[in-house]
Amino acid sequence: MGRLIFHVDVNSAFLSWEATRQVKQGLPDLRLVPSCIGGRPESRRGVVLAKSIPAKKYNIRTGEPISMALRKCPSLVIAPPDFKLYSQCSKAFKDICRAYAPVVEEFSIDECFLDFSHTEHIYPDPIALAYEIKDKIRDELGFTVNVGIGENKLCAKMASDFEKPDKVHTLFMKELSDKMWPLPVRDLLFIGGSTAKKLNDAGIRTIGELAKSDISFLQRIIGNKMSVQAHNYANGIDPSPVKAEPEEAKGYSNSVTLEDDVRDIESANSILLALSDSVTRHMRRDGAKAFNVSVTIRYLDFKTRSHQKQLSSPVETTNAVYEIAKQLLSELWKDRRPLRLMGISLTNLTKENSTGIQMSLFGEDLKIDSERDQKLDKAIDAIRGRFGSESVKRATVMKDGLNVAKKFKGEEDSSK
Repeated sequence: MGRLIFHVDVNSAFLSWEATRQVKQGLPDLRLVPSCIGGRPESRRGVVLAKSIPAKKYNIRTGEPISMALRKCPSLVIAPPDFKLYSQCSKAFKDICRAYAPVVEEFSIDECFLDFSHTEHIYPDPIALAYEIKDKIRDELGFTVNVGIGENKLCAKMASDFEKPDKVHTLFMKELSDKMWPLPVRDLLFIGGSTAKKLNDAGIRTIGELAKSDISFLQRIIGNKMSVQAHNYANGIDPSPVKAEPEEAKGYSNSVTLEDDVRDIESANSILLALSDSVTRHMRRDGAKAFNVSVTIRYLDFKTRSHQKQLSSPVETTNAVYEIAKQLLSELWKDRRPLRLMGISLTNLTKENSTGIQMSLFGEDLKIDSERDQKLDKAIDAIRGRFGSESVKRATVMKDGLNVAKKFKGEEDSSK
């Protein structure tokens, strides 16, 4: 049989998971009415995160403001996000997948790849196997998935995006011309709107036309690197393996869209401290330190700027990152125009134990990761690990009556 890859994708994951919980509580099924998962309408972060199939009839789109969705459908049922629930449901369906597949790669919170290559003696009928996995998830957990089957990850993922929900689809190499090539070029994995427009303007409107295009012609339209990948994908070529273990994080970042505009340096620094505290906590959890600190800001007109500093000694403590971030912000934000987003990124990582003094940083000596700060962070991390992330808050964040909690909504935290 050779390579055989499944892609399992939860249908409208956030909404399905919330709907499943509410059905178990005896409440109506959100999947059967116009509904969505999203924040409060008055918040800038009040956007549609997931929507039901009935909501699609009102042209409600993922990512649009809740206020706009309500104008389209005044009776829209809105449920708030619950990421703890999502994590539990994600683990549950992936545990079922792991009971079948020798290798499982987590692609996102609601997607995973299963490698069944060379298992034909164990699973002689791949399609029957896919239905068994799909039905087991539905029957035991209460929500549905799509399963795509192909000879590589690309084809499996493309197949799972065919008709939904609760379906099994195949996309083998012999099926490309019938099932994938007639699709709009925008439907090809990793082809964004801008790239699709360039291709459309050049007369390439379907995946099949892209597959048959000359590479040199594509290079003039979308560049060397993108043209090779796009041409390979259009022809169903993807040699990437299914990886059982996630790649080690290359960096840690944390950004926040501000519910209230930030206009003064005191408020901005308090938010920087909260961001520094959160991002370093995740980095310390993995036993890493960073040689590079970067601060990003975004204005009300959505223009984004960033400033970074490369260090000769790595940092891990909240205070060290905070002091560097404050200096970066002071150099970056001289015009004091109102901010709607702030972020911190830590990159160029190491897991080697090293301490020391960073000399002549911003024209002055700065002690990095002092023993006192390391002990303080270790104690705070231990308390939060036992009693929750809100059990300890830094006094500087709350001083002078500054309501940082109100400004600091919708934290986005990621390893990448």
